[in-house]
Amino acid sequence: MKPFRERNPVVIGAISMAALVALVLGAFKVGDLPLIGGGTEYTAAFRDASGLAEGNEVRVAGVKVGTVKTVDLARAGGGAYVRVRFRVDERAVRLGRDTEATIRIKTVLGQKYLALAPAGTGRLAPGGQIPLERTASPFDVMQAVTGLADTLGQIDNKQLANAFTVISQAFADTPASVQASLTGLSRLSQTVADRDAELRELLAHAHSVTQVLADRDQEFQKLVTDANLLLDEVSRRRDVIHSLLVTTNELSNQLSGLVADNRTQLKPALQQLREVVALLQRNRDNLEHTLQSMGRFVTAFSNVVGNGRWFDSYISGLLQPYVPTIGGR
Repeated sequence: MKPFRERNPVVIGAISMAALVALVLGAFKVGDLPLIGGGTEYTAAFRDASGLAEGNEVRVAGVKVGTVKTVDLARAGGGAYVRVRFRVDERAVRLGRDTEATIRIKTVLGQKYLALAPAGTGRLAPGGQIPLERTASPFDVMQAVTGLADTLGQIDNKQLANAFTVISQAFADTPASVQASLTGLSRLSQTVADRDAELRELLAHAHSVTQVLADRDQEFQKLVTDANLLLDEVSRRRDVIHSLLVTTNELSNQLSGLVADNRTQLKPALQQLREVVALLQRNRDNLEHTLQSMGRFVTAFSNVVGNGRWFDSYISGLLQPYVPTIGGR
C-alpha cells in the first residue's frame, strides 16, 4: 500500500472536495436523512394553503411534533387541491386512521402552523394522506383586507360616480321608491369620489401600520410569550392564594368565636380600661405639671449618679466654718 504522500494529489483533492460538498448538502438536508432526520412522512389535502409554508410547525394539542416539508399543487379526479407533505415524530404522537388536520394561525401577524387531531382506531399508514373531508383552512383576515385595499386602489372613482349618475338618469321615469334609491347611490358614489385622496391616504397609512407590525414580529411573539408565562405563574399560584383566603376566613371565624366566648370577661376589663383613660384625661393638666416639675429633679439626680457606682454630692451647712480670732483670743 502506497504511503499517503506518494498518492496522486489531484485524485486526493477531488475526493476531498466531493466529501466536503456531501457534508455541506447533508448539513442543509439533515432533516431528510433517513437515520438522522427520523419521523414518518404523511400528506394532507387542503382546498386552500392559507399561507402555510415549508418549515412551519406541526402541532398536536399545541405541542410541536413535526415540520412541514413541502406545499405544492396536485390534481386528482379532475380537480386541483393543495398537497401538504409533513413529517411527524411518532415517538411523541400516534396518528389514527381518522386523523384530522387544520391550518391555524400561530401569531397575530399571520404566521401559520399545521394542527393535527389524532382520531380513529388503528394507525395511519406511513405516507398516507388525510383527505379533504377531514381538513380545514382558516379565513385569512389580513389577506382579505390587503386584497380589498388593492381592489379599492384600482377603482376609478370618478368613472364610477358618472356610471351611477347615468343609471340614475336612465331610471328617471321609474317609481319614486326606485328613483330615491338610485339618487342615494349617486350621492354615495359622489361622496366616495370627493373623498378619493383621503381614502388613498387611509389605505397608505394602513399599509404602513401592517408593515411596522410585520417588522416587529419577533417583539410581538416575545410579548405574547411573556404574557403566557405570567398567566402560567398566576395559575400555579392559584392554589396558594386560595389556601391563603381560606385560612384568613378560618382565622376571622376563630377570632369571632374567641370574642363571643370571652365577652363576659372582656366587657368588665374594657369598661375599667375606659374609666382609667377617662381619669387620665381629667388629670391631664396635673400629670403635665408633675412631669415638668420632675424634670429638674431628674437632671440633678442624673448628675449625682452619673460619675460611677457611687453618689457624687455634698451636704451644705453640716459643719460651722472656722473663723480665726484676732490677737489669739
